[in-house]
Amino acid sequence: NILLRNGTEWWRIRREFQKVLSKPCNVVNYLEDTDAVVQEFVRLCSHEKPNDFLSLFSHLFLELTCLVAFDVKMRSLSEEEKHPHSRSSRLIEAAFMTNSLILTLDNGPMIWRFFETPAYRKLRKAQNYMEEIALEMVISQRNRDVLIHRKQSLLEEYLKNDALDIKDVVGMACDMLLAGVDTTTYSMSFALYHLARNASVQEKLRSEAAALLTDPMSPITAETLKNATYTKAVIKETLRLNPISVGIGRILQTDVILSGYRVPKGTVVVTQNQVICRLPEYFDKPNSFKPERWLRDNNKLKEKSINPYTVLPFGHGPRSCIARRFAEQNLQVVLLRICRNLRFTWCGETLDSVSLLINKPDGPIKLRFESLHA
Repeated sequence: NILLRNGTEWWRIRREFQKVLSKPCNVVNYLEDTDAVVQEFVRLCSHEKPNDFLSLFSHLFLELTCLVAFDVKMRSLSEEEKHPHSRSSRLIEAAFMTNSLILTLDNGPMIWRFFETPAYRKLRKAQNYMEEIALEMVISQRNRDVLIHRKQSLLEEYLKNDALDIKDVVGMACDMLLAGVDTTTYSMSFALYHLARNASVQEKLRSEAAALLTDPMSPITAETLKNATYTKAVIKETLRLNPISVGIGRILQTDVILSGYRVPKGTVVVTQNQVICRLPEYFDKPNSFKPERWLRDNNKLKEKSINPYTVLPFGHGPRSCIARRFAEQNLQVVLLRICRNLRFTWCGETLDSVSLLINKPDGPIKLRFESLHA
């Protein structure tokens, strides 16, 4: 398990997976399948009532995560898989349960170390279910002669790596479910919330989508994403206003001096990027949604120079998000497809976040979508 390990064993496993995940060509290999899933999702959006889209978003990103983790199409957006007791829904619930309980168990009285508390029992059951499904899928795919039509999938590369055993691959798959479903679901929720409340920004993004995809059904390619500069700015601005976590936690390897205070080796230090992201000394109009601040040709706005360490949505250094390229690609494809085919408005209350290890929207995602090509 890459998320929870430390030291030389962590680095050994991280290094092997990173060799594969850091190659841009391996990420692009999933673009065609990603686009097909997102097109199905967009068709569903135009028929949904503005109740709460969070569940539908979760099913979308579970499907996209499983494409990468298991090289399998889960059909998570089907009516059958949207049922509360389906495999997809149970995996989503298991990931949410894990992410929401870890902080409570770590920060509260650790009596679960001596006997199984109700919260720890829920965590154990959630983890066991995810591991059970991951093991089942990995073994199933290992025994297949041919995986999905890619030249070579990530899973194939992992299974052929003599430096990794089946436990490492299953652990990585579980990590991707834990770190991939909720994080992208919540980030997309906040992105659409801001776009729905800022019509001019939404229209700018729609103009870029129309320019890049001359036909609503034009395929999204690597070249498309390379030129999607405003789309990327929208994502950056979303992650500034609503980062997925409060900051970056690290255990100090040496004594350091911070603001005149000596902090000893072994101390857990957490940066407060969520606070820094909204301070006026770092950003003009810090509470406004202004993707333009991230564009290079931004002289007209006279924006403050942005320190790269103020916004760290994917972490920094050796422990930064290993699947960052996939997360960004998925978010870009979803935003381009939605804005090219749909216009949407916000129907809910003002949205904020509640931190359950990662930051979750504190209310329902109430959006109304209207097809542009009806």
